[in-house]
Amino acid sequence: MSNPETQGLPGRKPWKEPHVFTYILPVADVISIAILALAVYFPRHRRADLTLSFLAINVGVLAVSTALSSASVNAGLGLGLFGVLAIIRLRSSELSQTEVAYYFTALSLGVIGGLGADMGWYAVAMMAAVVVVVAVADSSLLFRGYAHELVVLDRALTDDEELNATLEKLFEARIVAVSRTKLDLINDSCIVDVRYVKAGRK
Repeated sequence: MSNPETQGLPGRKPWKEPHVFTYILPVADVISIAILALAVYFPRHRRADLTLSFLAINVGVLAVSTALSSASVNAGLGLGLFGVLAIIRLRSSELSQTEVAYYFTALSLGVIGGLGADMGWYAVAMMAAVVVVVAVADSSLLFRGYAHELVVLDRALTDDEELNATLEKLFEARIVAVSRTKLDLINDSCIVDVRYVKAGRK
């Protein structure tokens, strides 16, 4: 009679002693997502709904990817799951580019935590690096004073110089870039996408 520990069941890998990082990485993932969502994202953006979403999607991806790591599936299925979850979440509500970055970071941490046991401490280092990069990029250290707004003006401004002057007066800031997304000559209005830097910044 064959030994089930060496033969294995159909559709599954032969059983073997779990790698020590199979236990370490989930703990590292939970710590990483807690820091990202509760210590970095929420204090800066104050959206409790998205904080919950980041935590839930991370733990869910961690659980599924851990289960996939013990089955006879290839990496393509894991990446497919990553894509499906991303599409479902991103289509459910409008997210800013900053929130999209946090969302994909939460997904990435979950995938690394579930499938990265063979990488050892390198996987832990990648988790830490991802959290640090996002935390720094979303801080005021790099882009202090820079802002972006979508503005509806009650005038159909076709002259670029006049448009820039109007926006500089409105925001009391230096305009970096402006693009018209809609120009309504009938109702005398326009919608502009404006990027500016507050006074005192170069």
